[in-house]
Amino acid sequence: MVFDFLPKLPKPNLDDRDYEDLVKECILRIPRYCPEWTNYNPSDPGITLVELFAWLTDQMLARFNQVPRRNYITFLELLGIRLQPPKPATTEITFYLVGDLPDAYTITTGTEVATGRTATQSAIVFTTDQPLIIGQPTIQHFLTGDTAPPTPQVLRDRFTNFWSAQEPGNWSGPELSLFSDSPQPGNCFYLVFDPDEPLDGNVLSIRIKGQEATPTGINPKVPPRRWEAWNGSEWQPVLGTESDDETQGFSFSNLAQKGGNPLQGADVTLHLPINFPPAHFTAYRGRWLRCVCTEPDDLRQPAYSRSPRMIGITATAIGGTVKATQCEIIVDETLGESNGDPGQFFQLQGSPVLERREDEYLIVTPPGAIPQRWQEVKDFSNSGVNDQHYIIDSLTGVLQFGPLVREASQLKEAMELRANAQTNTSRQMLLSSSDLQNQYGSIPPKGATLQMSRYRTGGGSGGNVQVGTLEILKTAVPYVASVINHQPARNGAEAETLEQAAIRVPQMLRTRDRAVTPEDFEELAIRGGAGAVARAHCLPVTGGKGGTVRVLIVPQVTIDDITRSEGIHPNQFTLTDDLEQNVIAYLDERRLLGVQVLCVSGDYTGVAIQAEVALKPEYNHPVAQQTLRQQMLVALYSFFNPITGGIDQKGWPLGQPVYLSDAITVLQNFDAIRYIGTLQLFELQRQGQSWVRLPPSPTVDPGPGGLICSWADLTLRSQHVISVIS
Repeated sequence: MVFDFLPKLPKPNLDDRDYEDLVKECILRIPRYCPEWTNYNPSDPGITLVELFAWLTDQMLARFNQVPRRNYITFLELLGIRLQPPKPATTEITFYLVGDLPDAYTITTGTEVATGRTATQSAIVFTTDQPLIIGQPTIQHFLTGDTAPPTPQVLRDRFTNFWSAQEPGNWSGPELSLFSDSPQPGNCFYLVFDPDEPLDGNVLSIRIKGQEATPTGINPKVPPRRWEAWNGSEWQPVLGTESDDETQGFSFSNLAQKGGNPLQGADVTLHLPINFPPAHFTAYRGRWLRCVCTEPDDLRQPAYSRSPRMIGITATAIGGTVKATQCEIIVDETLGESNGDPGQFFQLQGSPVLERREDEYLIVTPPGAIPQRWQEVKDFSNSGVNDQHYIIDSLTGVLQFGPLVREASQLKEAMELRANAQTNTSRQMLLSSSDLQNQYGSIPPKGATLQMSRYRTGGGSGGNVQVGTLEILKTAVPYVASVINHQPARNGAEAETLEQAAIRVPQMLRTRDRAVTPEDFEELAIRGGAGAVARAHCLPVTGGKGGTVRVLIVPQVTIDDITRSEGIHPNQFTLTDDLEQNVIAYLDERRLLGVQVLCVSGDYTGVAIQAEVALKPEYNHPVAQQTLRQQMLVALYSFFNPITGGIDQKGWPLGQPVYLSDAITVLQNFDAIRYIGTLQLFELQRQGQSWVRLPPSPTVDPGPGGLICSWADLTLRSQHVISVIS
């Protein structure tokens, strides 16, 4: 019996011997069994028989050798296993307006932004996941504090009885100090915006009017202050680069040098968090923004000797940031008409199909009737004959309706009834074909029109684009001057292969979709990432929190940088909020009661290798040396990273140190190397936003729960090269 409703997994040809191999094997055996046979030419009748039987054996092996594998695949199909579709990358896209608009402006959901198209690569399209409302910010309060705690407690209102608003939110008056007269680290001022005005993700331009204040003593190029916004749980940095602060730490130094007038003001561009809710601190409620006086990054740089002053401040919205997913949206696609048969299927134009949202469903319009919204289900096991259900294979884009299946129990009952009917001549029992089968799910009536309201197609690791590549607006949006992504796209993953599914299914059967042991949490965390999680590790319980499970997540990243001999930078392994929430939500449904799950990012330690290798004389050529140098870099970067590193090529083991012998083992695989000279190992340690190289050491220990990563940082490129000498 053929079950058309089951998933159709690919059936690979596993026979690794072909006709030529069989003929050669037979000819090699001739001298042993028939030494008098010396003519092996194709014209010899014996060779003709050898070729004939080799062909017959090849046909037989091609069938027999695939039986175990095909049975295993059929077992997966009976379990309803489907190959997982590719996962789309996500990022944040910033829209900049042509200017200040008089009213709030909305950029709708589904706005498309793409990368540039090249001769070898098509454009990669991202669409916005939610509407972006660019509001009209109104400053209601200007408050100051001596410290900058997570929750402000003591605040001083500086506007009341001092300044007045010419227009709503446009304040001016006599000079006000931003910090204390003798500024100390922690001094700060707060800007509290109207809570009723939506500002989530907005890009604000804060215009500050003051006087040139170079006597404040700071270095204008690296002012000791930071801008932060309250995102509902913590204070999030909102100043992108120092060039976004035209006041240069309220000194107006560059503006004055160019002949500008600080009294007319200079702008500070701030990118507010996508989640920027109103909050209530002390007696004030609104959306909170603050600037904190800090210690200079470099101790040799001066701090504020006195507080800068301002005479006016106002805020305008010049753009906004919204989350976007790598996909294209197809709306109102007509699939065809139903023929009324069970198990019929229809092919969507776009595939693979991303996970359906609430507004993505099938519309069935029977002849002469009103349209009906049908429900998508995972399978038809719980579907009755009147349930308007359908399934979609996300990988292939095939939409299918419920099958008509003969049940084994019904066949047995029908045989017993028929036997009783034959023995009981006084009673006529008629059995229809419907008594022998069950219909799972309703079938659209013949002639009904089928239409998908909308669906999204896309996904894959190609969507993990770099910063600043999404610059082309494919949807016409008025008043938008430019778009860009200030963050790289992450978490895009390729579709699951048959080999990966074969590994996943035994683990799935072992866990039974329940997280109990550490191995269960690790396996389910990978599954919850839907391809976006490369590795997961349960960390030991610390601090006596027996009810808390900490799962270390290593996100899936593309290895293209390795092939370009650049390595994988640790910043690419940042655990995004979306991925963390998806994994925790998946584990929360499967954990035991009383167990709390926390997802943490890995503690990465950088490693740099500097080596001298002597090549054999035949490689004394610049082109050959450059090629070998490139190959050695790729080999080292492939070995020292959390994705493909280590001896088993499954990622560098958690907490395992790096020794000089590890690098020597990699380099010894090159036959062109005559001997290895000086070899040094350096640890790269994170300090703030940069990485510092420590003195050479015979080993680099990442510590318990740490991971090793090697990459080519532009500022440290000389520390990642291999000197090739001959």
